[in-house]
Amino acid sequence: MKITAKALAPVALAAAFGFGTLAPHAQTPAQKVGFVNVDALFAAHPGNKDVLAMSEALNKDAALTDTVNKLRAIDAKGASATAAEKQQRETLLATYNAKTKALNDKTAQVENAIDKSLNDYAKANGFSVIMDRAIAQQSGLVIYADSSTDLTDAVKKTIK
Repeated sequence: MKITAKALAPVALAAAFGFGTLAPHAQTPAQKVGFVNVDALFAAHPGNKDVLAMSEALNKDAALTDTVNKLRAIDAKGASATAAEKQQRETLLATYNAKTKALNDKTAQVENAIDKSLNDYAKANGFSVIMDRAIAQQSGLVIYADSSTDLTDAVKKTIK
């Protein structure tokens, strides 16, 4: 039986792959992982008081509540909403967005400051990953984490 190059190609490919996986690999260094309580970081930020006050004021705004209720009623109709209702929805949404813009802007400012503090802390202390403890627990992503991995208090000190 004569073996051709075509017949040997799959065997050669499999052998090359097999030998390639046996090559020694450098071990990657251990990566530092930490957890924070994001809600506590928000509470520690000086701008959070403004966010809470603005949010409370919007919750008490009867006109805004009426706008939200009208939006929900139109949304509940879904595809059966008339053209006039769809147009009204766009107007109501513009009103809602205008009234909540200041709150959204202030919230984004606080979020950005916290993100910067987390990033700076992680880089300065050699952390590869920092996760929100509550999200990690709820998602089942992390089953156990030693209490020494909680960085909340350390990061709070860096929030400006």
